[in-house]
Amino acid sequence: MSNIQTIMLVEDDDKLASLLQNYLSNFGFAVVVVHSGIDAVEQIVTIQPSLVVLDLMLPGLDGLSVCRKVRNQFSGQILMLTASGDDMDQVAALEIGADDFVQKPIQPRVLLARIKNLLRREQGSTEVTQSAELNQVSQPIHSNKEKVFGALWLNESLQRCKLNDELVPLTPSEFLLLWHLAKHAEQVLSREELLQSLRNIEYDGLDRSVDNKIAQIRKKLKDDANRPQGVITVRGKGYMFVPDYW
Repeated sequence: MSNIQTIMLVEDDDKLASLLQNYLSNFGFAVVVVHSGIDAVEQIVTIQPSLVVLDLMLPGLDGLSVCRKVRNQFSGQILMLTASGDDMDQVAALEIGADDFVQKPIQPRVLLARIKNLLRREQGSTEVTQSAELNQVSQPIHSNKEKVFGALWLNESLQRCKLNDELVPLTPSEFLLLWHLAKHAEQVLSREELLQSLRNIEYDGLDRSVDNKIAQIRKKLKDDANRPQGVITVRGKGYMFVPDYW
């Protein structure tokens, strides 16, 4: 069975798309190029690549809209390309489901490093989930593997979350992050600690994946992003899970 990972590159600049396709192909990736946002939505959902490199400015449908449309139907990684250093563009991309972003003009080596980093994270989250599923077959669910906070139910062995008895579709990494926060309820956890608990990766001060996952968790748990009360931000320190909210 082939271990080649597929990357979909959504970029309307033909010259840049060709350059990046050749560059990434040299490192063993299968690269599919799509030139418009409208085509990208169908192709991402159909092909389900390991990772999508998605330009923010696209004809027909912009990158943010593409990301919003596919996020609930695509479990792979999304790396946004932004043409400006505008924080609003970057924050918007993360809040609607992008996993990381790279600013143009693109340095291919930097892009490659970000891609490899995202794929390592996804592989680590998948391995944890598969391990949990295998363990549940032969081991009973212990009480310390299950947590209930009012209407919120979490089960680590099953990697499942329910709110008001309805299943919440968290990704593996989102569940792991929420579980870690819930285990340390009412404690402020820094981005560095959260990142290390998920993937054993040192926080470099730039990685936005924790912020992105928190935004997704809040959205899926209907915790108002403007005034969150279940998973709150402690400015300058990190995040805290509030058990009494649920």
